[in-house]
Amino acid sequence: MACGTPVVCSNTSSLPEVAGDAALLVDPADVRALAGAMERALTDEALRVTLRARGMGKARGVHMGTGSSKDTDGLSSIGENTA
Repeated sequence: MACGTPVVCSNTSSLPEVAGDAALLVDPADVRALAGAMERALTDEALRVTLRARGMGKARGVHMGTGSSKDTDGLSSIGENTA
């Protein structure tokens, strides 16, 4: 996403939460759905433009390590409140 590449990804685990509307989400066990999404991403110019823009916006809002440092801060504050 950060490189402006349209994304096709699995609709399972945490990927839908991460990708949101910036990717085409498909059932990883459905080969036809995966092939169809890849074909759409390759042939539909309007879709590519939309996914690129959404993906770049999404990537700007995500910083590696941000989530884990917030988790650590949250856990630290819990420990302080129980002491």
